[in-house]
Amino acid sequence: MMIRKGLGKINFEKVKISVAPIITLQTLMNIAAVILGAFLFSIGVNLFMIPGNLGDGGVSGLAIIILYAFDISPAISTLVLNGILLIIGFRFLSRRGMYYTIFAVIMMSVFLGITEPWVVQTNEVMLNVIFGGLFLGLGNGLVIRIGATTAGSAILGRIANKYLDVKISNAVLVFDLMVITLGLTVLTIEQVLLTVVAMYINVKVMDFMIEGMNPKKAITIISQHPEVLGKLINSEIGRGVTMMNGKGFYSREENDILYVVINKSKLTRLKRLIQKYDEDAFVVVNDVNSVLGSSFV
Repeated sequence: MMIRKGLGKINFEKVKISVAPIITLQTLMNIAAVILGAFLFSIGVNLFMIPGNLGDGGVSGLAIIILYAFDISPAISTLVLNGILLIIGFRFLSRRGMYYTIFAVIMMSVFLGITEPWVVQTNEVMLNVIFGGLFLGLGNGLVIRIGATTAGSAILGRIANKYLDVKISNAVLVFDLMVITLGLTVLTIEQVLLTVVAMYINVKVMDFMIEGMNPKKAITIISQHPEVLGKLINSEIGRGVTMMNGKGFYSREENDILYVVINKSKLTRLKRLIQKYDEDAFVVVNDVNSVLGSSFV
């Protein structure tokens, strides 16, 4: 069947319509991670940071300053401030990252509003510092881990990276320090210093969420018996091994180098195996942030 329209022809017999699921299981898991991350972040702000009269960095820090100065809910101020930053910096995010970031910003504002009446009263401000930083790090880490951002200083960091040629992490740190310094208008020096401690905990927990949850180790082995060790790693550890050519700088002797990536739980077993069959082997163990491949599930 063909329809002629003007000078063009449309052949409907050659038109193929494919219907594929738009929402995958991974997408649902990412959405759940954003929701949980936004909730944990809101707990950190409303249950610990604000009751402890503490601040924060980035947009949430500005929102807390606005709360202390003008009694405006962080749920409103974070939505407005992040919305402005998203408009300014939308070109610096991928389409996928932008969708998740917008969703994360909305969820954070929603949960900041829901948890606003929730308060944990403590007589020790260090509990607020520790648990505030913990929950902020958990929330931020979950959101960033799936490829989104929490907007705020993360977008400003990308802009600074493009136009000023500075590292994003360094730019984010500068913006956060500027917000903390601004917090001196409504906070005492002691409260600002405690906020810095909470932010340090936040960063460490966030780093663990992003990188430390992948318990993989990369092992480089220089041995006089590479064939034997390679076969043993295959059979007893159950991992594939890559053999690379190497040459000693001083001796100029060529030797095969083994490279293998294993789960952290098998590291001790691998070390014992190497020591058993080659006590003189030179072994280097490196942390692995991410592993892609069908052999790793």
